[in-house]
Amino acid sequence: MAPRTPTPRPAPHPSLPEALAAGSGVVLDGGLSNQLQAAGQDLSGALWSARLLAEEPEALVAAHLAYYLAGAQVATTASYQATLAGFVRHGVPRDRAGALFGRSVELAREAARRARASGVTRPLWVAASAGPYGAMLADGSEYRGRYGLGAGELERFHRPRLEALAAAGPDVLALETVPDADEGRALVRAVRGLGVPAWLSYSVAGDRTRAGQPLTEAFAVAAESAEIIAVGVNCCAPEDAGPAVETAARVTGKPVVVYPNSGETWDATARGWRGPATFSADPVTGWREAGARLIGGCCRVGPAAVTELAAHLG
Repeated sequence: MAPRTPTPRPAPHPSLPEALAAGSGVVLDGGLSNQLQAAGQDLSGALWSARLLAEEPEALVAAHLAYYLAGAQVATTASYQATLAGFVRHGVPRDRAGALFGRSVELAREAARRARASGVTRPLWVAASAGPYGAMLADGSEYRGRYGLGAGELERFHRPRLEALAAAGPDVLALETVPDADEGRALVRAVRGLGVPAWLSYSVAGDRTRAGQPLTEAFAVAAESAEIIAVGVNCCAPEDAGPAVETAARVTGKPVVVYPNSGETWDATARGWRGPATFSADPVTGWREAGARLIGGCCRVGPAAVTELAAHLG
């Protein structure tokens, strides 16, 4: 009897840095909070979506899965608002708080497993979210920066949770919604030696960070960092995204990450969104031509919009 020809094994999926080096356009997810709220979750507390890591983890798996099924290739974890100090302040024991960082990555991985079981064959990656210092304060400081802390203090604040997130094995660390070039510099130092690549994205207004620094200065802090595989902007108005993409590519020569908000504005007093939604997949071609390789949405951008982005990126 002739020997049976073995069934060819599918080629392994590339790592995210490999995909970016190949020039691939990668579809990010949309806003986690709006997807959770659409499912009936209350995110009014200071821990925001991070509360669900301990109390309702299945809700997070479902939200990540919705984005994977919509066409996203990257799920961003529910750790944006998560810090050791913040968890302890709200009654979570310190040892359990540390474990919750790992759980955020595990839940996104579980969503990827379920997506593959549903027939999704494209590469699926997990980005471990790390928000700015101001996110822990839950008072809007994340959109102002200038906390009165030095770069060394900010680096010491960020390093422990970045170590905890990196230990859980995400594909990338998402250093996101950074309002201040000084904090960006601290984050670039804080990820050194962790063994996990990262992207750095600023929250901007026009051609400046929320703290008022020129974007040329803000992006330059990551230009020489081997750990930072992409730079860009998120949680900004859609109309600010295009010029920022061009600046990030020119200043750093790195792939650019871009995921703006819906275009609505947050009314902190009324605790609600105001104004029209202006997010559209139409500018994606221009963003990609300018150097964007990681493209998605942030606040109030849901699965339907991600499906449109995926169609534009092919």
